[in-house]
This record gives sequence, C-alpha cells and structure tokens, in this order.
Amino acid sequence: MNHPSLFSRRAWTGIIACAVVLAALPLLNLFFADGHALHVPSYMVSLIGKFMCYALAALALDMVWGYAGILSLGHGVFFALGAYAHGMYLMRAIGRDGVYQSDLPDFMVFLDWKTYPWFWSGTDSFWVSLALVVLVPGVLAFVFGFFAFRSRIKGVYFSIITQAMTYAFMLLFFRNNTGFGGNNGFTDFKRILGYSISAPGTKATLYLVTLALLLGALLLCRWIVTSKLGRVLQAVRDSESRLMFIGYNPLWFKLFVWTLSAVLCGIAGALYVPQVGIINPSEMSPANSIEMVIWAAVGGRGTLLGPIIGAFSVNGLKSWFTGAFPNLWLFALGLIFILVTRYLPRGLAGLVRKEQA
Repeated sequence: MNHPSLFSRRAWTGIIACAVVLAALPLLNLFFADGHALHVPSYMVSLIGKFMCYALAALALDMVWGYAGILSLGHGVFFALGAYAHGMYLMRAIGRDGVYQSDLPDFMVFLDWKTYPWFWSGTDSFWVSLALVVLVPGVLAFVFGFFAFRSRIKGVYFSIITQAMTYAFMLLFFRNNTGFGGNNGFTDFKRILGYSISAPGTKATLYLVTLALLLGALLLCRWIVTSKLGRVLQAVRDSESRLMFIGYNPLWFKLFVWTLSAVLCGIAGALYVPQVGIINPSEMSPANSIEMVIWAAVGGRGTLLGPIIGAFSVNGLKSWFTGAFPNLWLFALGLIFILVTRYLPRGLAGLVRKEQA
C-alpha cells in the first residue's frame, strides 16, 4: 500500500516545484494588471485556494483510511464544524454592516433573536475562534471514536455510523432554532482581523496560509507514518488481531489518528469558509463525505501525496465538467470511481510509481 518512491529525491523536488508555482499564483494576480500575459485572474486564485482546502481534507482522510484502515463516510461533518467555528467569528466581525445594521447577524434579526445564544460566547475573538476550530471537531471525534473503537465497531458498520452521524448533524444545522443560520448558513462576510475579506491582499494572504498549512500537514503526516507510531497504525490496518496478540491495545492508536484526522479536516474547513464566502449545512451532506473518499481513492490511498493529487484532479475536472455538462457530473464521477477501481487500484500515485519503476 505504501509507495516510498513517491517521496524520493525526485518526488521532493516535484513537491517543492509545485509549492513554488502555487505560491506564485496570488503574487502574479497582485503585481500584474488584468490583460498582462502573466496576470492570474482572481477567480483562479480563489479556485486553487478552495482546492487546497479539499486537498488538506483528503490528506486527513488518508491518515485514517489509508494507514489505519478506518473508512470514514462522515468526514464532511468535521470539515463543516471547523468552517462553522470560524464562520461564527466572521459573522460577528460584520458588526453593524449587515442589512439590518444590528449587532446581531442578519439571520438572527430576521428570526427575532434578541441576543446571542450561549454557545456564541467569546466568538468575537479570532483566537477563541481558532481554538474552537480545533476543539469542536477534535472533541466530537474523540468522544465518538472512543465509544466506537472501544466497542470494536469496524469495517462497514463503522462506515455506516459515521455516515449516520454526519446526516444527523446536517438535519440539526438545517433547523433555524439552532442558531447557525438554518439552510442559508453563514455568508456575506465583510472582514477578518480588521481587513476587508474581499481585498486582493487579504485573499492572497488566506491563499498562502492555506498552502503553508497544507505543506505543514503533509510533513507532519509523513513524519507520523514513517515513525514507530505509523508502523503500528499500519499493523492496525493489516492485522489488528495480531497486534493485540503481541500486547498492543489498538484503541488508543486508532483514537489518536482518528482525532488528528478530524482536527486537520476542521482546519481545512476553517480555511475554506473565508475564501469561498459561505458555509451552510449542505457541506455536511453524506455525498460530500463520499466525494472525499473518491479523492483519496483516485489519487491513491495510503500514499499521502495521492489524495492531494486526487483532490486537485477530481475537483479540477468537476469545475470544467459542471460548466460544460452540468447535469452529467455525478455520472462522470461514478464512472471515474469505477474505472480507477478496475484499472488503477493504487490510484494515480500508483501509476506514477509504475512509470518510475
């Protein structure tokens, strides 16, 4: 399952080259005027920034599925909770610039709320928001994982209950009385840390922060999977019963990687919301979690780089396909998954390895 060649000297050279190219895109947007041969359109910067958020989520999923053998069909809930945690700060940062010119967000005024719910306390602080981005998905994952793994729920049964979890949260957040904007969610953000969120400089900064965190997460995950901890996780994936026989308790190893994966997914969601400009309960749709699995499968699970490649490839194709043939994308996505499963069981990363061999 693992492909060491992807992290050869040539692979690291490719990673650095891609990082340099990606880092250059917002700079080309800022320093070259529209119409110049080197100008990169603003929509392209936002689009690639969104893809990097998806890539971070796919990397997070690969840690549990590719290396611990835990197939999650509910990672969309961690992504969305991270986005909502950051979105609460962004909504409060609007101040009185909303339609109703109230200290409360427009959706609360419309629903006749008189004050913020208790769970919005402290969300006017950016740093509290960042803490919530980590803690909310992390705590949920820890509690959910503890009871699931302690009960030795695994395989398809675990996948089903993760999908049920994200569906339950989606239904909850669709309700207007939960204090999260109902089906409209959060949108119309104005500023972040006092800077206009629509300013080119702010967009470039968010983009570069996303790139830096994606690279940092890749290095962290690479360090984990090449350590003794990573070897234990792969033993959990390959033969959990043998691991228990030689004296290891898989519970805490599975719980660690599951919680870490949820936190990384939450961070991806937090980076996503200011760049896309909206977060609503549809992000918790089971279909979104299944798409994350497809990114990892197409790129090649258990490789770290593969899911990143898969996220960029599938979403790039989706952007083109939904513009050219908007009604056929789901059929195309299903066909892609079938073809990759049939002819590229190791994904695009396996194809690269084969060419290098």
